[in-house]
Amino acid sequence: MTTAPAPLNRKDLFLRASRGEATPRLPVWMMRQAGRYLPEYRAIRANHAFLEVCKTPDLAVEVSLQPFRLLGVDAVIVFSDILIPAEAMGLKLELGDGGPNLPEPVRSKRDVERLKLFDPEIDTPFLPEAIRRIVREVGPEVPVLGFAAAPWTLACYMVEGRTREGFATVKSFLLNEPATFRDLLHRIAQATVPYLKAQIAAGAAAVQLFDTWCGELSLRDYEEFALPATQEIISGLGSTTPVIYYTKASHHLLPAVARTGANVLSVDWRVDLRALREKIGPRIALQGNVDPAVLFGPPDEIRRVTQETMSALGGVGHICNLGHGILQQTPVANAQLFIETGQQPLLQEAKPAAHWR
Repeated sequence: MTTAPAPLNRKDLFLRASRGEATPRLPVWMMRQAGRYLPEYRAIRANHAFLEVCKTPDLAVEVSLQPFRLLGVDAVIVFSDILIPAEAMGLKLELGDGGPNLPEPVRSKRDVERLKLFDPEIDTPFLPEAIRRIVREVGPEVPVLGFAAAPWTLACYMVEGRTREGFATVKSFLLNEPATFRDLLHRIAQATVPYLKAQIAAGAAAVQLFDTWCGELSLRDYEEFALPATQEIISGLGSTTPVIYYTKASHHLLPAVARTGANVLSVDWRVDLRALREKIGPRIALQGNVDPAVLFGPPDEIRRVTQETMSALGGVGHICNLGHGILQQTPVANAQLFIETGQQPLLQEAKPAAHWR
């Protein structure tokens, strides 16, 4: 008499999907899942500033765990902000409801040279400590995720001072002082490697690089500037922990994005997952990519779009997620429906499509 294999736990599902393997169901989580759409998060923010939450492990842990407790997501991403390393490198940082602000931006060679490397356990100790506490809380069967900004996206904030349409200042820096701008990206990469290693050492099962603004670049500029700096981070981390690389509005860049060395490419809702898999092959797993706005629709539409997304890759090398962060006004019940739908077993046995063989 044969015994049925034990069901995979959340961490096994996540890691197998990250390695490009078939899974009986998809792991599912949401970018920005710890955030303002949750009343429980808003209750904490009513008494604590954003940066205070990021830098207070008790608060960061509580906020990180809210979507796990309330929605049953398959991964817990630590609550923090992509601009924390900019502050640790020496820039003044203001984070409020009006968005991020770096009042003393990087605009010259001298500014770049003043940036410093930092020790994450000394200069940002709250982040690895929060991860350690989350890992203890959820146990060994739930993946905890760390993250950082990719060099180009962090440079956009460091040079512009805040998000600006067109990114004219950072592009002017890139075009007029290319050697200095490459040095800026290199310094960011050098600082990001130990920052992510500290998160991995604290227990992060995977880390995600957010390159939200890479779609602002032409293919040529991406290949000459952003790509080498991203590759520097991923190669510096080694191969023991999966790296997810998120890009937005990057359809024109995807063949180059696939050369970063990331284990998983996370893409927005504009990308056809089947077409991307055909283009890059089975070696790299994919994450995504339901349009966050779909979660404002009726339940039947949320189920339909989620199920179509789930079936796109046949359950092989696929982490179900949104194509960008969940939007602030999203009804909690709709977010829960997305998670519940994403966690349903695939309708047929997952196996690679013929063209992968």
